[in-house]
This record gives sequence, C-alpha cells and structure tokens, in this order.
Amino acid sequence: MSRPLVVSIPHRLGKDEAVRRLQSGLSRAASSIPVLSVDEERWEGDKMFFRVRALGQAASGHVEVAEDRVQVEVTLPWLLQRFAEAAQNAIRSRGQLLLTKKN
Repeated sequence: MSRPLVVSIPHRLGKDEAVRRLQSGLSRAASSIPVLSVDEERWEGDKMFFRVRALGQAASGHVEVAEDRVQVEVTLPWLLQRFAEAAQNAIRSRGQLLLTKKN
C-alpha cells in the first residue's frame, strides 16, 4: 500500500463556509480536469469521503475541514504514483481558488 498524499490548505472562512464551498464546488473543480471523474462523494459532518477515477485507476481519500484549514488526504494506486506531485499541486491550487475567491 502506498503512503497517502496529504495537502493542507489554509483558509479564513470558518468551518461552515468552507464546508459550503467544498460541497458546491468539488464536482465542478473535478470536471475541469478531463482525465478525472468523481465516483463517490459522501459527507459526514465536516468530513468528506471520496473516490475518484483517473486513467482507469481509482483513488480514494477524505477531506477534513477545520476552522482555519482544509486537509486533503488521498491514497493513489501504484500506477498513479508518478503523478503524485502534479496531483498535489492541482489539489492545492484548485483548493486555494475555491477557498479564497468571493462566492
């Protein structure tokens, strides 16, 4: 099993507003990446569990929302490990955009 990829994204929105933005924006953000599709998205309080598919491979993880940060943890399958750095950068940049722009 590979180590999970962890990305922490700071924000100043408070937990409730961050959750609201993530609930409405995750599928939209994923749709902007042509090779990525969301198979599952399930919220339990301020934590979202997800499964995505890219290049025929499934990856799963969770997003935990705190008052001042969002932490994304995803476990990439072996075949997608070579894209870990690109995935980390994409998660960080799209997350920052979602959590900082005016909604």
